[in-house]
Amino acid sequence: MTTAIRVESLSKRFLINRSRPREEYTTLAQTLGEWLTLPFRQLRDGAALGGRTEEFVALDDVTFDVSAGEVVGIIGRNGAGKSTLLKILSEITTPTAGRVELYGRVGSLLEVGTGFHPELTGHENVYLNGSILGMSRSEIERQFDAIVDFAGVYEFLETPVKRYSSGMKVRLAFAVAAHLNPEILLIDEVLAVGDAEFQRKCLGKMSEVATSGRTVVFVSHDMTAVRNLCTRVLRFERGRLVHDDDPSIVINEYLKGIRTGSAFRDLTGPEVERTGSGEARIERIEVCTSLGETSTAVAMGEGLRIRAVIRSRAEVAAASVGIGIFDAMGTRVTGVNSEEAGGPAIRLRAGRQTIVECLLPEMNLMPGTYRINVNLHRATARDALDFVRHAIEFDVIESDVFGTGRAPNRNAVVFLHSRWEVRDASFDPMPGESRAAASAVNV
Repeated sequence: MTTAIRVESLSKRFLINRSRPREEYTTLAQTLGEWLTLPFRQLRDGAALGGRTEEFVALDDVTFDVSAGEVVGIIGRNGAGKSTLLKILSEITTPTAGRVELYGRVGSLLEVGTGFHPELTGHENVYLNGSILGMSRSEIERQFDAIVDFAGVYEFLETPVKRYSSGMKVRLAFAVAAHLNPEILLIDEVLAVGDAEFQRKCLGKMSEVATSGRTVVFVSHDMTAVRNLCTRVLRFERGRLVHDDDPSIVINEYLKGIRTGSAFRDLTGPEVERTGSGEARIERIEVCTSLGETSTAVAMGEGLRIRAVIRSRAEVAAASVGIGIFDAMGTRVTGVNSEEAGGPAIRLRAGRQTIVECLLPEMNLMPGTYRINVNLHRATARDALDFVRHAIEFDVIESDVFGTGRAPNRNAVVFLHSRWEVRDASFDPMPGESRAAASAVNV
């Protein structure tokens, strides 16, 4: 097959200055003084000799080819080198070593609003952005109506882009890049900004580009989209290409790696934030799958088991455990309590350990990181024996939970199962109307 992208022994290194941190506010005189004395301070601190500078390896000896017409997904944790790779492919960043060969015109969408001038209107920015991406004026004019229609921003065309929301910017930027008709389309993780309908349109457009024989390189954390759209997936870790294979194989290995981290925490240390009488203490907290396997993450809809190990200094005839779940912003999402849920009585014996497990059969949480607060108290009163704030964290991973081929819209904290019915209104009378009357009206 014809090669569209060739990457050979590609490396990218950045020098990170470890000098003293700059003050938040400096005067002009201070800035000029620092600038004039910089060479002397570098020699004094050893920065010029590398003593105060660290080398960060963003990409390390990466080699791969992409054939024309392939849809290649790139996945990996934050900092793995995915975005750096796309910036080099887009010729925004130059490599430290190695080479890249691109065979065809490239359209790229790397960051929200890239190539937009905030003071110009949407109309003007279509021409500006199209020119940056290599479109001629006549080509932009031919595609203009299709770009605006796809982006859905017609009523805001004469509004300065600085007043656009991030979602509007990414819709317009994607529309321009997609209608450039490039041989190679590079897309970084920007689709998460759009709503569900726009994401569907984007995925459809990328599929259209791919089926027309052009090449797509797609960086995303949306495993469902990667699995359904891509014909091949590359996984990066710490700047190195570690896996190149069929999407299902690579994604499954990636998710398995996420789940193998430490999912328990020792709560006996002095750094633990806690309150309570201290008559009993939670010594350990652990997060497991519903099958009891220690895991830092669960997929949407999977069960979660939270296990707490309690040591009591006093006899407590009846205790209760409450678990609060909070999102990454600290907002309480939900909570459960053993007493309120009708769980078994918890009796704590002096000098003994007690294990309490809470099984949540189905986690209806959207993807993200969540933290758990644990409250141990007497069942007959609300005074805390032990309360641990931010006891442990866990992640929820995207999943095709409804079996529709894509993950639900991210613009929410929880997802709900639902049942839908559709029927012909002519056979379903309106309230207060008989079926015969309904039939007569619809004849």
